[in-house]
Amino acid sequence: MATNEQVARVGAVVGELHRLLRRRTGARVGRDPLPEAQVEVLLLVRETPGISGKEVARRLRTAPNTVSTLVRDLTDAGLLARDRDPGDRRVLRLRVTDAARARMADYETNRAALLDEALTELDPAARSAILAAAPHLDALLGALRAARPEPPGRPAGNPVAAAASRPA
Repeated sequence: MATNEQVARVGAVVGELHRLLRRRTGARVGRDPLPEAQVEVLLLVRETPGISGKEVARRLRTAPNTVSTLVRDLTDAGLLARDRDPGDRRVLRLRVTDAARARMADYETNRAALLDEALTELDPAARSAILAAAPHLDALLGALRAARPEPPGRPAGNPVAAAASRPA
């Protein structure tokens, strides 16, 4: 059984790895990374083209007005497109633009290159162990996604959405 210290260390390392990769990848591609909340919206819309803003808010567990602001900002940046639902003209359907697809692919390519370069610096056993851990980290992610309820005393919602107003 893992100790609290070991579990905390995994969380800290994964969090710092994510932050460092975002900063370094942004520097490598020559632009600041998008705010986390915008990235979450783009990833969800890319995964679910035609999703409505209301459904984005539900899936990300955040307020509809927050999603509305994120969608407006992403649309203004040319990364999201809004189309009227032919069955209900009040509903807007979202899709990522070609510019967003290109930006996301460029980011993912450069992030992978950074990771690959860093992995080559490690000894072969460490590199193999990290690569072998990927399926287990995917399983951990799945377990966390399945455990959706918020802790008691904590408002439902996506805490990352608050980051939309500050630069990443």
